[in-house]
Amino acid sequence: MDVSQIEFGVDSFGDRPRDHRGEVVTHAEAIRATVREAVLADQVGIDVVALGEHHRPEYAISSPETVLAGIATATSRIRLASGVTVLSSDDPVRVFQRFATVDALSGGRAEVILGRGSFTESFPLFGYDLADYDVLFEEKIDLFHRLLDETPVTWEGTTRAALHGADVYPKTESGRLPTWVGVGGSPQSVIRTARHGFRLMLAIIGGPAQRFASYVDLYRRASRQLGTTAQPVGMHSPGFVAATDEEARELFHPGYKEIRDRIGALRGWPPLSREEFESEVTRGSLYVGSAETVATRIAEAIRVVGAGRFDLIYSAAGTVSADARLRSVELYGTQVIPRVRELLAEEPVAVGAAR
Repeated sequence: MDVSQIEFGVDSFGDRPRDHRGEVVTHAEAIRATVREAVLADQVGIDVVALGEHHRPEYAISSPETVLAGIATATSRIRLASGVTVLSSDDPVRVFQRFATVDALSGGRAEVILGRGSFTESFPLFGYDLADYDVLFEEKIDLFHRLLDETPVTWEGTTRAALHGADVYPKTESGRLPTWVGVGGSPQSVIRTARHGFRLMLAIIGGPAQRFASYVDLYRRASRQLGTTAQPVGMHSPGFVAATDEEARELFHPGYKEIRDRIGALRGWPPLSREEFESEVTRGSLYVGSAETVATRIAEAIRVVGAGRFDLIYSAAGTVSADARLRSVELYGTQVIPRVRELLAEEPVAVGAAR
């Protein structure tokens, strides 16, 4: 395929960077920093910015579409996505309305990436029972799928009030919001995504990318068997770009280890060793290094997975400085992406167009 059809994005949860004094900034400043980074991403030719939802102290963004609305009015071309919207603890009607509003403000640039989320803080926060974890997502994604037709909806389930011929506003100008489902490695989730005809976004945050290639095959086979159309497949992974490999690793490692160990303590993981970190950077899911190093590893991942889109979680270093984050976004757009396209042109990839 034409490698110009492969797309590249940046993802953030609004991680709180350090300022010029070395102090971790407030949540409010972290949100403003995210907007500045998105504006720069727009200027340097990055295709998509995706903002994730979290309800934890490390992250500033709990309402991605609100921040995306602000970005919409300050940018001209970059597409605006969630990464992800935790649909299980939200209302599908309100999610549709909010993203249709972002779509209007941005002139048709909004996308939704739905997911169950890797954290569960939103469930008690909004009054949901974790015992209903599966049924909440199953019912709500079904309702959201119906809402995308932008016609009156009749629906009944067990997790929210029934709808009877309900028409939902505002409508989008295109008539349909592009919708993805973020999947962390569950075959059932892949099949569900195919059943609804949604696009598949693979969250690859540990281990080599090639182990996810089977999920892409499953998605395409399931789409054929279920009579839906296989949509483009994307992938996102953490990474960071600096002038040299050594600088990138030393800037990225402290904040990444801090967050990884904090989360790991809740999930029973051992502390991140330097050896494990270096292994992930060299052969795993961390795309950390100079522009050439990161480009080479991204091109390899796109080939082995068969992805039509790659999103770099550029803020996963946690409390790295705001200036270093901006520089990473700039290098990704101006040097990494063009180099990936050059490498892929030398060895074409058989993937579908990303839009």
